[in-house]
Amino acid sequence: MEHTRPAFVAACAGMLLFGMAMLSLGSVNAFLAERFQLDQIGLGSLAALLPFGILAGSLVFGPIVDRFGYKLPLSGAALLLAAGFILMAEATSFGAVQAAFLATGFGGGILNGGTNALVADISSHDRGARLSLLGVFFGVGALGMPALTGALLGRVEPTEIVAGFGFAIFAVVFYLLAISYPPPKQRQGISTSQILQVARDRVLWLFGLVLFFESALESLANNWSPAYLREVSGLDAETALFMLTILSASLTAGRLVLGWALRRYSSRRILMVCMALVLIGTAALSAASGTVSSAAAMVFLGLGFAAAFPVVFAHVAERFPTMTGTAFSILLIVALSGNMLLNYLLGVVSQTWGIGVLPLYLAGCLAGLALMLIAALRASHSPSNTTRT
Repeated sequence: MEHTRPAFVAACAGMLLFGMAMLSLGSVNAFLAERFQLDQIGLGSLAALLPFGILAGSLVFGPIVDRFGYKLPLSGAALLLAAGFILMAEATSFGAVQAAFLATGFGGGILNGGTNALVADISSHDRGARLSLLGVFFGVGALGMPALTGALLGRVEPTEIVAGFGFAIFAVVFYLLAISYPPPKQRQGISTSQILQVARDRVLWLFGLVLFFESALESLANNWSPAYLREVSGLDAETALFMLTILSASLTAGRLVLGWALRRYSSRRILMVCMALVLIGTAALSAASGTVSSAAAMVFLGLGFAAAFPVVFAHVAERFPTMTGTAFSILLIVALSGNMLLNYLLGVVSQTWGIGVLPLYLAGCLAGLALMLIAALRASHSPSNTTRT
């Protein structure tokens, strides 16, 4: 594995940048709101542009890396992130800020998909373990950016902090350009029929639906649990927000443990354990009445969320060894669709019945995930569903 280490380091650096991109709005919204006199509608438009950019990046990265390799897509995506952060800091109009968030999301979507596909391509027997370790770096970026921003505020201007993040990314760009990557798997070009063959695969769509619910569960816990803990569990606003740090830290720790566990136990058993942990966390959230019980719920949820993405990516990479990027594009489009749709539906439901429905809603999503996972695992082991190329 020594010869793949530089590429694995590059993937980890790219995933760390994606973690920073995902938390960019939360880290800079206060100074942007003050600078451009933004109301909730203005901030909401930025919150919508970021996932839209990620969705677009997820759509295009797969065929590009399968056809041209990883060097230019990954380094170009990192440059987009650098440009996005610098533009956020230097923008003199709200339109420029919107463009910055769109560029940041687009680059982040390419980095997310591309780094996962790269690690899947350079790994063999320990693919799931290495993908889980890659996920740890998302947590480092997601936790590190707001923490570092908070530590520097008061001593450094917000615009200088954000611009500093952007200029620091250039060091990663230079590394991404300097190293060697696996050769393109479709150097001769990708035909429409090849893409359609991947897109028609039933097992791929079943695994995509697993991530449809998994992505939604993770996002629902992040987006809605602070409001639930304030209104239902009685926590103050600061403590409720701190629970998100516990959730992110436990997910990151879970990915570290997962890398060890996947080398010793079957992925099926690990997935079942993680779903049980999410169920325990959901029940604990429903019963939470103070700081300790709320923190326990976040720990169980974070640990339970650790396995689905790395394990599903490993299964799909094994199934599509020569079209990994294209297959991952489809997975991520389905996952992001679930994220957006089920968050929107919870907004509609909570408008009528209140945020107290969150644990029941999470349990419903978990049931959908379990059904799709059972169907996907059965279909993937069926004699009529052999591994594709």
